[in-house]
Amino acid sequence: MRRLLLSLYAVAIFVALACQTRAAEQPGIVLLMGDDHGWDETGYNGHRHVKTPVLDEMAATGLRLDRFYSAHPSCSPTRASIITGRHPNRCGTFSPNWSTRPGEPSIAQILKDAGYRCGHFGKWHLGPVKAESPTSPGALGFDEWLSHDNFFELNPVLSHNGADPKMIKGESSEIIIRETIQFIHQSAKSNKPFFAVVWFGSPHEPYEGLPEDLALYDDLPESYADRKVSLTDLKTGKPTNRSFRDVLRERLAEITAMDRAIGTLRDYLKTSGQRDNTLVWYCGDNGVPSSGRLDIPFRGQKGLIYEGGTRVPGVIEWPARITKPRTSDVNSVTTDMLPTLCEIVGAPLPNRPLDGISLTNLFDGSLTSRPQPIGFWMYDTSLETKRGLKPTIAPELQEGTTPLAKMMDGKYTRSFRNFVHPDFNEDDYAGPRSFLDNEYKFVVDGKPGGSSEGELFNLRDDPSETRNLIQMHPEVAARLRKQLHDWQTSVLTSLTTGK
Repeated sequence: MRRLLLSLYAVAIFVALACQTRAAEQPGIVLLMGDDHGWDETGYNGHRHVKTPVLDEMAATGLRLDRFYSAHPSCSPTRASIITGRHPNRCGTFSPNWSTRPGEPSIAQILKDAGYRCGHFGKWHLGPVKAESPTSPGALGFDEWLSHDNFFELNPVLSHNGADPKMIKGESSEIIIRETIQFIHQSAKSNKPFFAVVWFGSPHEPYEGLPEDLALYDDLPESYADRKVSLTDLKTGKPTNRSFRDVLRERLAEITAMDRAIGTLRDYLKTSGQRDNTLVWYCGDNGVPSSGRLDIPFRGQKGLIYEGGTRVPGVIEWPARITKPRTSDVNSVTTDMLPTLCEIVGAPLPNRPLDGISLTNLFDGSLTSRPQPIGFWMYDTSLETKRGLKPTIAPELQEGTTPLAKMMDGKYTRSFRNFVHPDFNEDDYAGPRSFLDNEYKFVVDGKPGGSSEGELFNLRDDPSETRNLIQMHPEVAARLRKQLHDWQTSVLTSLTTGK
């Protein structure tokens, strides 16, 4: 018996040492995302005013993804695509304030099973963050979270691990980065690799900046004051019209504060000796809204299926694997994050249809074209209200608790929704949608009153989508139309079967 116990003890020590070795070898992972931060709003992409020295340095020294896309032109759906590796319509996250569906395998659950300690910090927007929510960060696999149901400004009101929300004084990007650093530090003490998802509240409107950040943009052209833009009034939470010059000054101040906070994180990783083996991935969640539109070289903006709605900044740094600066023009998208991370940590993919691919071959430049197209689709949510569908989650569990500046439905918190879909028919294929291969993009119902035959653009020659080639290349349009419809059938099958 004593010999057996000693053998078991030896095995236990071996397993513990193996786990420690694996923890030391596995990279730290940080996914950073700006809220409404569009492709053009970085210094490295040529914005004429914004100051983003940290993102510029990351783009210059890491892997710069020049054709990176959000899976949807709005926030909640894109976040669902990151967590699941699937187009958001597969789980009924159709629009902002539509929650994800319980039971969807999440990247946090996958990495937790692989030995990672997982944390979420900042905007969640996939359901309430309260403890009893079945779609909270904790329910989807995160061990720690300091989060908000939606967006936030200075002095944010956040919930820690689902508890009653509390106000934290300070600049919001600094606050969530400070919490992220503490989480990484605790993970190191517990000898576990870390996975941190940091979703900033900036630069979503209404805008609010620190005096020192606002001062950086005091010299914006006076001519900008002639334009009026609509956004939320910080005092009332209701719509108001203000000078574009004043609004842009505040918006750019938020971006600069976010950029500085990212720099604080990178400095910590360096001083703690963790930077070389930490993957840091930054992107936006959709294009620029009308209140911030200035230098967009693309057609459309947030909420539209054209390039201006879905093309966002993307950059990855991981000095241990990305050993020299690279710029990639391969199409990539937020659904690619889950399969990429699974390959990196050696975890199996979920046994269900995924819409993303692994991008690890971009790290050394061996992936030069995307092996499958990317589908974009804004589901027609008016269909949901007409059918009287059964909620997936009890309504009381979908009531948010963290207040925000913008009033909606007469209150300052958010209510979420998600419905059971027993079947689908041809009506369900409606809504603005597009299909993007390595050269062409086919768009259907991209604009109100658009032609039912669709639009076809060669994005390599015409990134601004100004020349509709559907009459010139009908065979290309026909091929992409069929592929788009087949892909939608797969998405609707997932929606109705839960797989």
